[in-house]
Amino acid sequence: MTAPLPERARRSTVLGTTLDALSMRETVARCVEAVEAGGRLTIGVVNAAKVVNMRSDPELRRSVLDCDLVLADGQAVVWAAYALGHRLPERVAGIDLFAELLAEGERRGYGVYLLGATPPVLGLVVAVIRRRFPGLRIAGVRDGYFPVEESAEVAAEIARSGADMLFLGISSPKKEIFIRDWGAATGAKLVHGVGGSFDVLAGRTRRAPRLWQRLGIEWLYRMLQEPLRLGPRYVRTNARFVYLVVAELLRRRRA
Repeated sequence: MTAPLPERARRSTVLGTTLDALSMRETVARCVEAVEAGGRLTIGVVNAAKVVNMRSDPELRRSVLDCDLVLADGQAVVWAAYALGHRLPERVAGIDLFAELLAEGERRGYGVYLLGATPPVLGLVVAVIRRRFPGLRIAGVRDGYFPVEESAEVAAEIARSGADMLFLGISSPKKEIFIRDWGAATGAKLVHGVGGSFDVLAGRTRRAPRLWQRLGIEWLYRMLQEPLRLGPRYVRTNARFVYLVVAELLRRRRA
């Protein structure tokens, strides 16, 4: 059972992507409601690159839009929504929501399951979480490098753990597809795909300073860390995203 959205939540369609207009506080409250009610809530987050990729990848698009909540993970998405006449209260970054939910889970006695990353990185993540949230119950962990044929077995393992919240530190579109196809089978009441957050928490990837985040150039900070691998991808997707926003503005003006 999926609990209903709060009455004050609004949904907007931005560049073909449905977004829920929720603040961080409202999102956390919504997640707690789902766990307490024994329902199931799936969360998807989108940044500029994912908006672009969803337009050419039907599987990714369907998997994201099938989530109960779709949040603006990137500041560029918030700005684009505003330019196109939709107000989002704020950016709800997946990694920040992850941290908020871990803290909430510790306060409320929830069990969490961590799925993703490599075994060494996952070990570091567990150590950091136990240090920062000593009262949090970690129901189980598993690395993210399993063949798709084992997805049913992985979901069953999570269900046996009795975890209330499932966090997937797996890259797109694998995490979105797993959530769509196996989220219900895990038995978790909250399912959140946190992408590369495990690497950040483990200290393997540095997150941009707050100023860079507020300016919407967190992508540039990541690109400077791995220019050869990320440079061409970010330049391509960001240019495409800007083009889509401008094209939509021009289309509306002509209309």
